[in-house]
Amino acid sequence: MGCSRANVRYPLMLTILGFAMIATFLVLIMMKKMSPIAALVLIPALFCVFVGKGAKLGDYVLDGVTDLAPTAAMLMFAIVYFGVMIDVGLFDPIVRGILKFCKADPMRIVVGTAVLAAIVSLDGDGSTTFMITVSAMYPLYKRLKMSLVVMTGVAAMANGVMNTLPWGGPTARAATALKLDASDIFVPMIPALLVGLLFVFVLSYVLGVRERRRLGVLTLDEVLEEEKESETVLVGAGGSGDGKVSMRKGGTVATGGAGSGTDAPEAAADSADDDGFQGLDPHRATLRPKLYWFNALLTVGLLTAMIMELLPIPVLFLLGAALVLTVNFPHIPDQKARLAAHADNVLNVSGMVFAAAVFTGVLQGTGMVDQMAKWMVDVIPAGMGPHMAVVTGVLSLPLTYFMSNDGFYFGVLPVLAEAGAAHGVSPVEMARASLVGQPLHMSSPLVPAVYVLVGMAKVEFGDHTKFVVKWAALTCLVILGAGLLFGII
Repeated sequence: MGCSRANVRYPLMLTILGFAMIATFLVLIMMKKMSPIAALVLIPALFCVFVGKGAKLGDYVLDGVTDLAPTAAMLMFAIVYFGVMIDVGLFDPIVRGILKFCKADPMRIVVGTAVLAAIVSLDGDGSTTFMITVSAMYPLYKRLKMSLVVMTGVAAMANGVMNTLPWGGPTARAATALKLDASDIFVPMIPALLVGLLFVFVLSYVLGVRERRRLGVLTLDEVLEEEKESETVLVGAGGSGDGKVSMRKGGTVATGGAGSGTDAPEAAADSADDDGFQGLDPHRATLRPKLYWFNALLTVGLLTAMIMELLPIPVLFLLGAALVLTVNFPHIPDQKARLAAHADNVLNVSGMVFAAAVFTGVLQGTGMVDQMAKWMVDVIPAGMGPHMAVVTGVLSLPLTYFMSNDGFYFGVLPVLAEAGAAHGVSPVEMARASLVGQPLHMSSPLVPAVYVLVGMAKVEFGDHTKFVVKWAALTCLVILGAGLLFGII
């Protein structure tokens, strides 16, 4: 009898400790008492001891690292690849072309903002996307007295949809947490994500028309009559790696790191008083205009090969990064300089992935995730079990807004996936559904990049939130609906 009661109590203890571990992790990172990497390592290690399996911690971690190494490699070399592409000027003509298209028409300016944010988001880094987008578009909004929350809202939503790219973070986290291949999650989701992006463009058109009706259409000559002598220029764009910008104004230079989400917004806000045109420095030393078409064709070829699954994504980006560095910067010191420029972001992202090996390894190895899943299966109404993917998609809106991606994908998704598996829902469907909330997530107060966005645009965070939440939530639901319609989710 005593043995039977002990057998009952042990699964219950695992369930309670599992939820306690997740809750402790979420509270500490949301309260910023620990960094995500530290919390991913120390919290599960501590709970592994509580469970009584501290001696097996090493085995759990090594198993997790083995599973996650391909994902870490993909992120590392994708960041280097797109960071170098920004350095060498691949996106410069796009910025200039969009500015030329916009002219002084509010509708074109809003649509141009969405298009520019979506294109630059290919580098997978929100801070870089927002710095380039606001630097290019802010002067036009300021001169025409357009609503700046329209700019921040449209940019955040476009970046949120594009943030689902395999190297952008959420897809890699979902693949990491559920031990899946990132391409199996992302490639089938492309039609639904394209529908979501198209919706953002249509919404941008509607918002732009509304701004046009309010302001009318002027000519550039009319709005530039009182051009100031000083000019704010984004110089030395380091790409997604270092995320550092220099804001030159009146002969002085202020530098801030975008990664922290604090220094950069302050520097940006200081520079935002200037009405001068902003853009990528056309004279930066890393430009390679003679190699533009090589770089463009290489990028198109790389993305095509990824979609066609010719090779595993980590291998494609490893080859691409090595090739683009060798061709654009044939001298070893120059290659080292580019790698050093992007080292911060590479270290943060890859470190997060390997730290996650501890969290997911302990959660799985100790049996906590299995017990939590059984408990969730018991409490979820039987009629909802076969629809767990839809439930996950809906839950991803509030959960990814009120918690970090680390918390949702490493703490909540594995439990939902186990519960779904009990009702015949495959882990890959659950992973795809978990991506639905990203357009809303990018405006979460837990995302450092959003402070770069509102800081550079001189917009109050509360104003941005009130404007964007309803539209971003609608975009998420459009993606979910498209996924259901196409049979992806």
